[in-house]
Amino acid sequence: MDTPVKFVQIVDSETERIEEMRKLSEEMDERFAGRSGGPTHRLVLRDRNQPNRYLVVIEFNSYEEAMATSNAPETAEFAQRMAALCTRPPTFTDCDLEGMTEFK
Repeated sequence: MDTPVKFVQIVDSETERIEEMRKLSEEMDERFAGRSGGPTHRLVLRDRNQPNRYLVVIEFNSYEEAMATSNAPETAEFAQRMAALCTRPPTFTDCDLEGMTEFK
């Protein structure tokens, strides 16, 4: 049996309201807490050259789990609320995780 390929989505957005964005993310974390199939990791990055630009890297155990989360009504509500805080529409990049190295 094949092991599912981990899936990563990268959300690229710009906002001048990052604290509101953080609070919204915390609210969604609480809503999804305890559910199986949700994100396993989230990394939030701020572009040093464009301080209002943020990249959020979200990892899932599989593409199928990511799509199940994406299709949840709470996710659609979150996306609308997040977009309202952005200065431009966010973009989404879907990726299969091909490899990861942990440096010590």
